[in-house]
Amino acid sequence: MTTLTESPAWLALKNHRQTMVHSSLAQLFEGDPQRFQRLSLRLDGMLLDYSKNWLNDDTLHLLTGLARERGLGTQMHALFGGGRINNTENRAVLHTALRGERATLVDGVDVMPEVRATLERMQLFSSGIRDGSISAQGGSRYSDVVHIGIGGSHLGPMLATHALSPYADGGPRVHFVSNIDMAALQRTLAPLNPATTLVIVVSKTFTTSETLANARSVREWLSNAIGKDAVLQLVAVTANPQRAAEFGVSEDRIFPFWDWVGGRYSLWSAVGLPIALAIGMDGFRDMLRGAHAMDRHFHDAPFEKNMPVVLALLGIWYNNFFDAASHAVLPYDESLSLLPAFLQQLDMESCGKSVRADGSAVDGETGMIIWGAAGTDAQHSFFQLLHQGTRLVPADFIAVCQPHHTAEQHHAILMANFFAQTAALMNGAPLADSPHDRFPGNRPSNSLLLERLTPYSFGQLLALYEHKVFVQSVIWGINAFDQPGVELGKRLASRILPDLHNNAPVSGYDASTNGLIDFYKAHREAPARTERPQ
Repeated sequence: MTTLTESPAWLALKNHRQTMVHSSLAQLFEGDPQRFQRLSLRLDGMLLDYSKNWLNDDTLHLLTGLARERGLGTQMHALFGGGRINNTENRAVLHTALRGERATLVDGVDVMPEVRATLERMQLFSSGIRDGSISAQGGSRYSDVVHIGIGGSHLGPMLATHALSPYADGGPRVHFVSNIDMAALQRTLAPLNPATTLVIVVSKTFTTSETLANARSVREWLSNAIGKDAVLQLVAVTANPQRAAEFGVSEDRIFPFWDWVGGRYSLWSAVGLPIALAIGMDGFRDMLRGAHAMDRHFHDAPFEKNMPVVLALLGIWYNNFFDAASHAVLPYDESLSLLPAFLQQLDMESCGKSVRADGSAVDGETGMIIWGAAGTDAQHSFFQLLHQGTRLVPADFIAVCQPHHTAEQHHAILMANFFAQTAALMNGAPLADSPHDRFPGNRPSNSLLLERLTPYSFGQLLALYEHKVFVQSVIWGINAFDQPGVELGKRLASRILPDLHNNAPVSGYDASTNGLIDFYKAHREAPARTERPQ
């Protein structure tokens, strides 16, 4: 295969850019009354409108041609078929199997019996916690759950629990701790009763330093209040059950997941246990069904009508042909306010690569900076840059037609802002009298509308973005499923840590790092104060 930027499809897109660079979105709509109908897709109560983008039929034809030329169909088959497409770690990538139904082979062994068995264990355990048949010390119901993880084992479950909180009827309150900063843990534990608190420790290897440090502190908190029986309130989710047992977790409270489940795709596995505890296992299974529906759509739909493929190709179009360095995600629903943070990890950890899967340097830009916040707060924060700034920032706007609350007027105001912002970005106000009030418009965006935010539609939404990221990684030729950059700083932190436990000057690092460590060591113990801080 030729290099990406020298391939026929790439060069054709490069030439086509010259015909589109001065195109006007407003004029494209004027010249095509059916543009919205032609450039929007629907699936199970979800609408993707991508008509407000710099493209025409030729653009879409060339972009899908690029996907075919780079072997997207073959890679999709490998993804769903259990191929070891995570080549740097020699692993299959089968988060789709976690929400699937058919036999899926890894090294000739069907993994689905284990997947189903774990789901059944989650069902029994979550139901028991929620109905009180699995009780805390003295027969009390568990009032709270503290989930300890980091990265994918934290962001996914936290997002889902927050997004689906309207379905959390009768479950315990669920809290999340990831930061090694003790302040985060103390603030979480301060209002809780140790006797009625269940603790879930999530670590694939059960060696993650931040997670284990927090887990030890919570185990001590429980032991100080309860005594030796505190370990009965520990649950582990891990691919290393032996280490979890050594930590003190009872065997019947260790839930497995597998090396073919990547951290940022792990909420579909037993890592999603806090979701089941919060909304019930029926809700969790609905979430899996929604994701599976998107999997089927991704697998079966032609590229031109395929939601993840279209979103991915638009990202390629702006990143690689218009030098857009960032992409905004703007959920107009408070329940989805954590979605930008989740997508930051999903996208930037997957596509932030400068080396191709074969070890060669990439030719062209790869991952974009993903950022955003919930509307309408975001409008009063950074929308000035979106409307009038000098940088191109494509954006995804996401909203829900039917809210879970009954304040219709509030929702009407929210939705009016949602519709207005994409229209204003497209049309602008180029003829205003004052130059300060002129807005160029012609700024591209996608709109995603969900009929209602349910476990099913939430599952669809996350799977949509998972597959978008995969498609982009295939076109760029990178491995979306490893994260060596995450490990580099962690290894250096392990080397630095022993040097923080003495008073000797440090000399083993660069001059800046040596100086920073020495300053910290000289000032880590505050002098005794007799006066109040100013």
